[in-house]
Amino acid sequence: MKLSQFFLALFMVGTSAIFAQEKQVSLEEIWNGEFSQQRLESLNSLNNGDEYIVLNQDRSKGTSSIDVYAYKSGEKKRSLVNSANLQDVNRFSSYQLSNNEAQVLLGTDMEQIYRHSSRGIFYVYDMSSKSLKKLTDRKVQEPTFSPDGSKVAYVFDNNIFIQDLASGKETQVTTDGKINENINGVTDWVYEEEFAFVRAFDFNKDGSKLAFLKFDEREVPEFSMDMFGSELYPTSSTFKYPKAGEANSKVSLHVYNLQSEKTNDIKLGDYNDFYIPRIKWSNNADVLSAQVLNRHQNNLDLIFVNTKTNEYKVVLNDSDKAYVDVTDNLTFLDDNSFIWTSEKDGWNHIYHYDKNGKLINQITKGKWEVTNYYGFDPKSKTVFYQSTENGSVNRDVYAIKANGKNKKRLTENEGTNSADFSADYSYFINTFTNTTTPNKYTLHDAKSGKLVRVIKDNSALLEKEKAYNFSAKELSTIEINGNELNMWMIKPSHFDESKKYPLLMFQYSGPGSQTVSNSYFGANDYWYQLLADKGYIVASVDGRGTGFKGAAFKKVTQNELGKFELEDQIAAAKKLGARNYIDQDRIGIWGWSFGGFMSTNAILKGNDVFSMAIAVAPVTSWRFYDSIYTERYMTTPQENPTGYDENSPINHVDKLEGKYLLVHGSGDDNVHVQNSMRLIESLIQANKQFDWAIYPDKNHGIYGGNTRLHLFTKMTNFIEENL
Repeated sequence: MKLSQFFLALFMVGTSAIFAQEKQVSLEEIWNGEFSQQRLESLNSLNNGDEYIVLNQDRSKGTSSIDVYAYKSGEKKRSLVNSANLQDVNRFSSYQLSNNEAQVLLGTDMEQIYRHSSRGIFYVYDMSSKSLKKLTDRKVQEPTFSPDGSKVAYVFDNNIFIQDLASGKETQVTTDGKINENINGVTDWVYEEEFAFVRAFDFNKDGSKLAFLKFDEREVPEFSMDMFGSELYPTSSTFKYPKAGEANSKVSLHVYNLQSEKTNDIKLGDYNDFYIPRIKWSNNADVLSAQVLNRHQNNLDLIFVNTKTNEYKVVLNDSDKAYVDVTDNLTFLDDNSFIWTSEKDGWNHIYHYDKNGKLINQITKGKWEVTNYYGFDPKSKTVFYQSTENGSVNRDVYAIKANGKNKKRLTENEGTNSADFSADYSYFINTFTNTTTPNKYTLHDAKSGKLVRVIKDNSALLEKEKAYNFSAKELSTIEINGNELNMWMIKPSHFDESKKYPLLMFQYSGPGSQTVSNSYFGANDYWYQLLADKGYIVASVDGRGTGFKGAAFKKVTQNELGKFELEDQIAAAKKLGARNYIDQDRIGIWGWSFGGFMSTNAILKGNDVFSMAIAVAPVTSWRFYDSIYTERYMTTPQENPTGYDENSPINHVDKLEGKYLLVHGSGDDNVHVQNSMRLIESLIQANKQFDWAIYPDKNHGIYGGNTRLHLFTKMTNFIEENL
């Protein structure tokens, strides 16, 4: 070989290696799951504390199995059930063990209703006899074992049923259930969406009673959506949806006695227009707890009801000038004292009360937030929790004695740590991630935090990503309007500080939310990498009103949603635009849902800063949104008309100067397409040109088939053409 040919070949090899390392990510790869992470699906600890189970799906065979693993060794010990061995079930998508682990409910043929709710066909599998029995031929909701596993309660067509598994006898508990009139045992639309629960019934400790909520929604206004489908005529989806200031369901509490087969109506006091966002039995089989919240959601009573005598008592009150968050952390201890979490001192912390509601002590204290409560170990009298003690973008797992002493940090790596504890609190599986590390699952000793073994680390994903030379997700803070706000930024891989780049800002900005965290890429982050490859800088700033920095920071936006949040985004854009490497004339912003509300306001009220905006499924007037969410932060439109109207994009369409893309799904049961239609009409009458897209029958998530690929292709093209 001639010397010139040798150097040419060497050059070709070198440049090929460089190009091989800088593969460009594609939208198809992002949305076909190319960068999906390995996870532990439906992880649960077995009662023995030595083993845990996960739901495994064999895609090639189309089968499902619940497999048992030893905590310490990681060895697969056995399968509790494998659909390959079942005659009537090819695969299942959910499971629920009875308390004694003798039986398991298997969910098949599941049909989504709203965000959290679904109905399906369920089977009961008996571990000892290896027998399988269909619960009922009907598609039911929320099947739940009684404490001793002898019965299953469920909801069908808004009524509650209890089936005795030995005899097969089915008892109908309620009879007045009717679509769009009365609901028993599951929540109405607005409770499901905003209080985030569906099952509204609960067995007491010995299984002798069943407490349940009833929703009388006859006076709630109906909302109707056309579903276009593929037939000649569209169908109509009609459901009860209380918009801000409109009538809510009338909720009531009832207790059914399984022996007498009679229902007792529970009176909770002289409340008017209220919510019952949680019910839970105590360790006393006769004592039921209920959380009662006023319509303004700034006064919450925890009530204990003696279901034997029908006497009730308010044992705890939590109130706030703005609003009180409902807690899922109520935990009854053996003596019926209880754990509770509250923002009463300005930060979310853990409290211990006796059975009469007298404060024993505040377990955690400090200018940081408890972000998850994992439980209480009665043997060691230890509370386990997650918090922001190491910074609001980070999460760590801690142990502390119930008396507030001997606090110990159980996680070491800086980033986002979460835990799943064994039944006896001897082990926990830690899920760790940060900006450079996808989910890593490790087993730890719960007493010391010491690493026992690595379970999964997603190293294959990191290896795959090497070819793309992805840019770092840089975490920092930016001082805006007197606050140090959290920010992340992704720059082009060959970033040159001497050049100027267009900036795309992403935000959500809703109360208590967080977009800036020390965690790895999600699907949108890979899209931001694609945009970075095309020469854009992408950044996100969590402004006032977002979460995990104390109640005052979060609740400053009360009664004026969109005002301070927008001021912070505009100020952040100006400050970033002043940097030498950002083109201040090419700053865009986008967001989804609340973020779409914000990006729309930004292109209107911030028209001197933002030249482009994309809004997906935005609220365009809080008058159109639901009662529970909206009134929590705004009170009613009757009480606060200016708060609703001054920050509504519909009232500022004359200010549109930049490029604007509006996207909505026509089947959005949450933020109705009415929001976009009303904004579109206002823009038309103001003779403002803009781009828009409606995705037929798609809900708030706008997904299914090629939908996400199409949406993000449209947004990418719009950004390239206009920013």
